[in-house]
Amino acid sequence: MNAQLFSPLKLRDITFKNRIAVSPMCMYSAENGVPNSWHMVHLGSRAVGGAGLIVVEATGVSPEGRISPGCLGLWNDQQMEAFKPIVSFMKEQGSVAGIQLAHAGRKASHSVSWKGSRALSAQEGGWQVQAPSAIPYSEQSLLPKEMNSDDILQLIEDFCASTQRALNAGFQVIELHMAHGYLMHEFLSPLSNHRQDEYGGSLENRMRLPLKLVEEVRKILPMELPLLVRISATDWAEGGWDLPQSIEFAKELKKRGVDLVDCSSGGNVPHQKIAVGPHYQVPFAEAIKQSAGIPTGAVGLITDPLSAEEILKSGKADLIFLARELLRDPYWPLHAAKKLGVDIAWPLQYERAK
Repeated sequence: MNAQLFSPLKLRDITFKNRIAVSPMCMYSAENGVPNSWHMVHLGSRAVGGAGLIVVEATGVSPEGRISPGCLGLWNDQQMEAFKPIVSFMKEQGSVAGIQLAHAGRKASHSVSWKGSRALSAQEGGWQVQAPSAIPYSEQSLLPKEMNSDDILQLIEDFCASTQRALNAGFQVIELHMAHGYLMHEFLSPLSNHRQDEYGGSLENRMRLPLKLVEEVRKILPMELPLLVRISATDWAEGGWDLPQSIEFAKELKKRGVDLVDCSSGGNVPHQKIAVGPHYQVPFAEAIKQSAGIPTGAVGLITDPLSAEEILKSGKADLIFLARELLRDPYWPLHAAKKLGVDIAWPLQYERAK
């Protein structure tokens, strides 16, 4: 069978061997932002399992940009050096190594997920959180400091410095996190951005900082390497960020050298009403791909190889991002190939089980 799922995808000079991408998933297992043996095994297993692209979890560009004390970081050289063997191993297995650079904004300073994902006070090791406006995420959340011009300049510097460290560590793809209610999404959405300056109000103003960030990161990235952006295509809430705004944003991202939009949704307000079901986010990827003329990645409750194949063959997206399904089965690509009747190479060490 000539399966689209196992056809190569080329973005700039980087070719993914198939259309299966490991979605960035927080492991909450770092210490001081430094990756360790957990990350080597977690990411390495997905590389051995045959994924074409592996995007490392949301990685803080500053200590204050982390969701939790257990999140990865890339604000110093110790972290960079610790990433190098992990990146090298992923590439040795034939996967493209990507990393998602992030700042959590008003959703920073939380405990790790298995300890309740609750806001941490200063006494518990928490820190001051920042946001476009001094609006907490929820009644239980920390009150963020409204970012001033110096904070914004520092943020751009932090993203640029982390991008350079990612390149030095060997990463071939950078994804900027602008989804799930974290800082860049907070600037985009009128529900979290009530600013009265050039960064607030109109769609043009709310897009200003995210687009500036893209421009500055793209200057650092070599022309041959792709830049991805993950967005929440809708807030799933009245008066919030929505698909028409996402399409306009995607058009502007394309103009600035973004190569693919990773289309997720939600996460910015607690009163969101999400219509969850299989493939519930795929229509966002399809609409943005068609209306903005930019490659897209589909994500969200995609579990079956035949379904993934249909999404690609019908032109709804160019890349399939898998998350929980790859937690359940790191070797999903190998099993998917068998189900689709495609003969792909297995790791030499595992060939006797093919």
